[in-house]
Amino acid sequence: MTSGTSMPACEQDVADAVADALREGGRLAIAGGGSKAGIGSPVAARMLPMAGLRGVVDYDPAELVLTVRPGTPLAEVRSLVAGAGQMLAFEPFDHGPIFGSAAGAATIGGVVAAGISGSQRVSAGAARDHLLGFRAVSGRAEIFAAGARVVKNVTGFDLPKLAAGSWGRLFAMTELTLKVLPAPRETRTLMLTGLPDAAALAAMSRAMGSQADVAAAAHVPAGLAGAPGATILRVQGFGPSVAARCAMLEDLLAAFGPLATLPDDEADAMWESLRTLAPLGQDRPIWRVNVAPSRAGRVVDALGSDAACLFDWAGGLIWIASSGGADAIRAAALDAGGHAMLVRADDAARAAIPAFHPPTEGVARLEARVRGAFDPSGLFETGRF
Repeated sequence: MTSGTSMPACEQDVADAVADALREGGRLAIAGGGSKAGIGSPVAARMLPMAGLRGVVDYDPAELVLTVRPGTPLAEVRSLVAGAGQMLAFEPFDHGPIFGSAAGAATIGGVVAAGISGSQRVSAGAARDHLLGFRAVSGRAEIFAAGARVVKNVTGFDLPKLAAGSWGRLFAMTELTLKVLPAPRETRTLMLTGLPDAAALAAMSRAMGSQADVAAAAHVPAGLAGAPGATILRVQGFGPSVAARCAMLEDLLAAFGPLATLPDDEADAMWESLRTLAPLGQDRPIWRVNVAPSRAGRVVDALGSDAACLFDWAGGLIWIASSGGADAIRAAALDAGGHAMLVRADDAARAAIPAFHPPTEGVARLEARVRGAFDPSGLFETGRF
């Protein structure tokens, strides 16, 4: 990626930068903190840095609504809402450690633009479900707004759903309004030890289908990072309710073995390892496979023992470290009704393998029409994906 425009400090600066690029030709690559720069093909477009658009525009804890500029570091946003006893319930994480970099570079705009949701997505929803509204600059250099600064908003097109996960290919967001939620009074992590993958998937399915209101469920198979295998469940809420639901899970999952309660520090370390993918190491390409939890086992069985896997979202998200061919991994995902995204690889593999799972012909046409509506000149289409 080549350096290009000076760092915009306000929304009008972004619009001016886009207008300049339209006049001069070429492409613009929107950049935040750079924590996800290793995803997708290397590009040579000029960079449009958004880190200068930083800071909180408005925060109303009583209304559970936060409006913030996109270049604000994710860590600052999380600290701000935690100070009010609240949280970003979709539990976003920083990709930096996945690429061997230090945590702390991710911005809230980059997290939302990439649709990054952590372990709690299975109960609290995805990033797109928490984006209420935004302001942005289109590929025409036009400033526009979408959504609203209220939780209940059903008027017009739901463009926030489109913005989350767009990866900077439609427009440059200059302001985001997010729904926040109260942080739980108490959190417990329960663990089953030593389960094979199939049994772990069955246990997580039973737990998620119960009335125990499990907030997150994940499985670290035996052998990863020298561990004996751990299936973990997060239960949170008010103290008496948490205790009752944990007791319910002990009875419900008795056939899978004893259910231990992890000390807080061990629980935090387990969930952190899922955010950083530490058990998968740094030496192999990493794939992200989304699939129905009931079919997760089919994907792993098809790939064989050469692939190392982590299961999150009760099996709906599989992180895979494998040096195997892209065709085999994508075929396994497709056979299970899912899709595979290449997250980490060397530059040669990134240049040869599309990061996103190839869409069907109909979806590809629809995507092209949507991109054309916001960016008719293809200014933001850098070839990265």
